[in-house]
Amino acid sequence: MDSMELNKGMAAVLIAGIAFFMTGFIGANIVRVEPLHHTAIEIKGAADDHGGGKDAAPAALTPIAPLLAKADPAMGESTAKKLCASCHTFAEGGKAGVGPNLYGVLGQPHGAAAGFNYSAGLKGKSGPWTYEALNAWLNKPSAYAQGTRMAFAGIKSDQQRADVIVYLRSLAKSPEPLPAP
Repeated sequence: MDSMELNKGMAAVLIAGIAFFMTGFIGANIVRVEPLHHTAIEIKGAADDHGGGKDAAPAALTPIAPLLAKADPAMGESTAKKLCASCHTFAEGGKAGVGPNLYGVLGQPHGAAAGFNYSAGLKGKSGPWTYEALNAWLNKPSAYAQGTRMAFAGIKSDQQRADVIVYLRSLAKSPEPLPAP
């Protein structure tokens, strides 16, 4: 390759760079971005803030006691195997994986399973895992314990949560008594 061909190639690269720079410069000066002063389309029921209603209080959970009375542990086991088994174990004396072993969790203190490093949000919770606490946790873990490392969106169906809770209740030598409906 002779020097004239090399010069032509370098000139082409430089001209292309200058053309791209000038196009961007002119485009940035022609198009002015202005923030909207009001919403372009009003949607009834939408939050007034631009955060999509994140500041709104969460809806109250359905009381768990009546749901537990008609819960099916077999359905709960099926749901738990689908949604939870990738991170948790359920066997007595089972090892912690990505999440702690869930055998005997109902009635145990928060963040007490041996061999698992809990997040500060969950360690800060006092008292045992009750039916109501498990219901809130399974609904949305990040809302129940701020800063939890559990990357699970939650179980939105009230009955599925009740089924899973009854299944977890069965994973104990002496299961906790069911609350009165």
